[in-house]
Amino acid sequence: MEDTIEVKNTPWLKWIAAAAVVVAVVLLGRELSGYIKPFQEWVASLGVLAPVVFVAGYGLAVVAFVPASALTLAAGAVFGLAKGTAYVFVAAVVGSAAAFLIARYVARAAIEKRVEADPRFSAIDRAVGSEGRKIAFLLRLSPAIPFNLLNYALGLTRISFRDYLIASVGMLPGTLLYVYSGTLVGEVASGVELGRGLLLGVGLVATAAVTIYVTVLARRALQSAHALDEPGADQ
Repeated sequence: MEDTIEVKNTPWLKWIAAAAVVVAVVLLGRELSGYIKPFQEWVASLGVLAPVVFVAGYGLAVVAFVPASALTLAAGAVFGLAKGTAYVFVAAVVGSAAAFLIARYVARAAIEKRVEADPRFSAIDRAVGSEGRKIAFLLRLSPAIPFNLLNYALGLTRISFRDYLIASVGMLPGTLLYVYSGTLVGEVASGVELGRGLLLGVGLVATAAVTIYVTVLARRALQSAHALDEPGADQ
């Protein structure tokens, strides 16, 4: 009989990890303090064009397969939590919609060669064929497949463009977490008071906990859907 190792639930490890994340964000804010304020001033100088420039740049980054996590953090630092989340969500929807349409109508052959090499694509294609909107929504909640790759991959499936856009709501939890982190970075860089900094830190931990919980639920649902969709599963 092989030995098995039982991993016990240790809540204190989760709290240590959460505290480490907050400390890392605070240190990042201090490290970037000399850059964030000038950047905020430059964005402010754009006036009403600032959100337009941000959304356009973010959308182009998504289409070009450029990781947009840094831009998401910057949105929190520059625009704050509410506006930053709104701008990032709109930009992500615009960029992902453009990638979807490119994959479906413009560069399908080239995208197929890149995406079909990933073994996860066949599973996505089968699952989307039966429950397109639901599967796309769960994929948005779960980081199982990189965001930029998923945009193009879904363009090759049978999901309708309408359902694809509706499923974009699944991007909100992750967007909120990144923007919140960027907000804390911006506050620290601006010399936030200790009390407000602690309050933001607690909020970041709570947001991260909810996001992780939602991600776990989405991953389980995807696994269940994949198991049911396996050939011969209903026999």
